[in-house]
Amino acid sequence: MGPPLLLACLLAPLCARGASSAQPGAAAPGSPQAWRQHESPRRVKRAWVIPPISVSENHKRIPHLLVQLKAFALDLGGMTLEDPTDLEIIVVDQNDNRPLFRQDVFTGHVVEGAEPGTCVMTVDATDADDPDTDNAALRYSILEQGAAGMFSINATTGEICTAQPGLDRETMGVYNLTVQAADMSGDGLTTTATAVIYLEDINDNPPEFTKEEFSMEVEEQAAGVDVGKVFAHDKDLAGSPNWLAKFTILEGDPEGAFAIRTDPYTNDGVLSVAKPLDHEVRDRFELTVSVQNEQPLEPTAPASPRALATVRVRVRDVNEAPIFRDNPRRVSVLEGAPPGTPVTTYTASDPDTRQLQTLSYALLYDPADWLQLDPHTGTVRTKRELLHPSAFLQGGWYIALLLARDDAEPPLSATGTLSIEILEVNDHPPLLLPPAGVVCGRPGRGGSLLLGATDDDRPPHGAPFHYQLSPQHPQLARNWSITRFNVTHAVLAVLVELPEGPYSLPLLLRDSGTPPQERQQLLNVSVCHCGRDGTCEDGVLAAAAAGAGITLGALMIILGSFLLLLVLAGLGAARVRGRRRALRKGLLQRSRDDMRDNILNYDEQGGGEEDQDAYDINQLRHPELFPPRVKPPVRRDAPLSSATPLAPRKLPNSPSDIEDFINEGLEAADSDPSVPPYDTALIYDYEGSGSVASPLSSIVSSLTDEDQDYDYLSEWGPRFRRLADLYGQ
Repeated sequence: MGPPLLLACLLAPLCARGASSAQPGAAAPGSPQAWRQHESPRRVKRAWVIPPISVSENHKRIPHLLVQLKAFALDLGGMTLEDPTDLEIIVVDQNDNRPLFRQDVFTGHVVEGAEPGTCVMTVDATDADDPDTDNAALRYSILEQGAAGMFSINATTGEICTAQPGLDRETMGVYNLTVQAADMSGDGLTTTATAVIYLEDINDNPPEFTKEEFSMEVEEQAAGVDVGKVFAHDKDLAGSPNWLAKFTILEGDPEGAFAIRTDPYTNDGVLSVAKPLDHEVRDRFELTVSVQNEQPLEPTAPASPRALATVRVRVRDVNEAPIFRDNPRRVSVLEGAPPGTPVTTYTASDPDTRQLQTLSYALLYDPADWLQLDPHTGTVRTKRELLHPSAFLQGGWYIALLLARDDAEPPLSATGTLSIEILEVNDHPPLLLPPAGVVCGRPGRGGSLLLGATDDDRPPHGAPFHYQLSPQHPQLARNWSITRFNVTHAVLAVLVELPEGPYSLPLLLRDSGTPPQERQQLLNVSVCHCGRDGTCEDGVLAAAAAGAGITLGALMIILGSFLLLLVLAGLGAARVRGRRRALRKGLLQRSRDDMRDNILNYDEQGGGEEDQDAYDINQLRHPELFPPRVKPPVRRDAPLSSATPLAPRKLPNSPSDIEDFINEGLEAADSDPSVPPYDTALIYDYEGSGSVASPLSSIVSSLTDEDQDYDYLSEWGPRFRRLADLYGQ
């Protein structure tokens, strides 16, 4: 066990505080008295005092001893009596990092003409050295900016501002500055970046014409065409409102015959014709045109002496087409006018007053071939009577087109529209519609009938219509009455109870034309037995009542349509039956062009085509010509499910009949005792007596090789000699 207190101090200056704080006469640290004093309440706490240690960064000598201390205090039980002590090592910064700009290129904008001191942008850089030392103290400067030194930079903040007046975008639109950042307050390490400054345009240059006078030509009567261009230029930024020109016609065009606009791509003025020009009225124009910008000019900008220009326009004379002054021409003709009736004289005029020209006329459109035209005077007359109604009338108007042509080279023409109103003449009396009806034979409810009429004349020669019982039959007024319902209809009413049956009432109908037209017509009325609600109880009369409002022509159309539907339905049914019959007949009934009349058996290999022991197809076509086959004997080895049908005795009418015929033949073959059983293997080694082929009986003539003579194989050559030795005698 060691001493109660062990203190080892290898570096004396670091262990000073514990000794200096001891009381006079105190025991040594290693004595037992010192231990007792340590445990007494009067003990002063000891602590290690270690001053900071400095070392320079990027030290070259490695390893480099900074401090050595190895001291600890333990009690008798080995417990630590002092807390660990930190060693503070200060690394002294060195200027080993260059400044770095945050961007390689900085961009800024400033308007041209800006006053000195106008700030544009700020450049900034960073330094990785200690910010509390001079190693990171940065200073900014402009290394290069071109001539005149238009910009300056704040050395501390990096803010770039204008330094001199006179920034002109039209002279120099972009400035490229090389800026520098240096640490050590400008005396240390450096780095550079680029600052690009764009000058923004202002309207400090007015637009100007390229010359003072412009000359152009245009043909007369050419409206909406471009005459020519007036050229202007502007030094401001192309495409901007400060550059875009606006042209105005100040003098020389009081009637507004011309218009001028700006070409958005070239910024030139385009002069065009707004109204047709007439060479005979005016053949020359002298226009004063001005130009200015869309945006107002800067007050400091100088005025331009070329903001005005003179434009001279000459109007060329051309041949002009004739003109119908009154177009369309509207006239009236009475309906049914006789041939040769004058309609109007429709002429045109020639605008070319300086050139005497002759005009001729022709009918360009006369759909009913109703008119005739004098080609020299333009007088229009009727060629024949135009009946009304006509498909060529549109609302009572007849439309014709006239053509006027001059004799110039090449000739020009004009089209005039002639609208002729056909004045209506009251030449048609009203017609009762419908001419029949059904009424209840009881006065009051149900005993009335609504009557109507039509008139082929147009207003005012038609409605209102006047209905009246014929004055020639005054007795009708005792049983019937007619009252007006509206301008086109009237109501026929029963005054007394009438017996059932048909009645014929003569009516007098009159229109409102001038003079009026009237007609006496018969109204066929069927009087029926009245029910409680005033309707007919008789079913036949009720059906007649339902159809009483239909005219005879409409009834005929309905009946004809019904008959047509019946015919179409019958044709459709016949077509369907024909298709079904064709499907039942099959291929044998559709085609009568058979290549052969017989069905040959090709399961026999001896007879070939000379063997006609086959089925005759005539039995299928005409079974009545052949005697009925007797029922063949039943085979004992035939399948139980097979039956023996009787021979068909009628002509096959469907594929099922043919199928039965074929099945019957198959069953007969299966039941025939003269043929092998149905489950017996057939032998096909018989080739027929007339065959020239060699027989194949040698294939099955022997079932073993003992009866065969293989000695002849030696005669076939050396290759077969081995076989002859193996199988020979």
